[in-house]
Amino acid sequence: MLSLPPPPPPLSTRQTKKISPDQIVISKQSIKQHSQESEAPNYVTTKSTRQPPLPPPLRQPPFQRTNPIIWFAAVLCLIFSLVLIFFGVATLIIFLGIKPKNPTFDIPNANLNAVYFDSPEYFNGDFTLLANITNPNRKIDVRFESLDVELFFSDRVISTQSIQPFTQRRRESRLESLHFVSSLVFLPKDLGVNLEGQVQGNRVKYNVRGTFKVRVSMGFFHLSYWLHSRCQIEMTGPPTGVLVARKCITKR
Repeated sequence: MLSLPPPPPPLSTRQTKKISPDQIVISKQSIKQHSQESEAPNYVTTKSTRQPPLPPPLRQPPFQRTNPIIWFAAVLCLIFSLVLIFFGVATLIIFLGIKPKNPTFDIPNANLNAVYFDSPEYFNGDFTLLANITNPNRKIDVRFESLDVELFFSDRVISTQSIQPFTQRRRESRLESLHFVSSLVFLPKDLGVNLEGQVQGNRVKYNVRGTFKVRVSMGFFHLSYWLHSRCQIEMTGPPTGVLVARKCITKR
């Protein structure tokens, strides 16, 4: 016959281990702290591993060679600019060193030969003047390329004359005789009455205006500009009217 296993021990023989409440609480707190400590590094690690997306790579434009025509035009512009600067500086230095003066215009003599009216408003006259044009510069020659002289009574033109172009050497003077003939020149009634009164009073006042285009030569350098002369002259009455007073100013 088979033998049966031994019976289990009685309940009173089992040993039970008692655990105090303090131990239970402490164990729970330690478990909680341990869980928090274990979770915290995972959170930080997860946050630190997140990175912003990288921008797309920049594409460099393809290299293009400059057209040779553009380089050639740029070089020409540079050369032209340098030449202009050189001539400008050289002209300024020469002018500061030489200090050029403007030519002068004067009227040393004049004759009033006739003044009469065909009608109250149409004037006829004959007038001659001697113009003295002087170059006062000691180191510069000048050339007069255009010379126009106008005769005025009050503000009304009564005759015009021109002088042929010429060149003046340094400190040279030139005399030009100009003959002004007025034929049936219209004058307003008040100006006609004023002129007749001056003739009767033996004092006739005219204005002479000259406009000149002057070219100055300084070696390889040339400069052109305009001059304007204004002269106020006073004559005795015709037919033997002579110059008794004058005042001339010449400026640019």
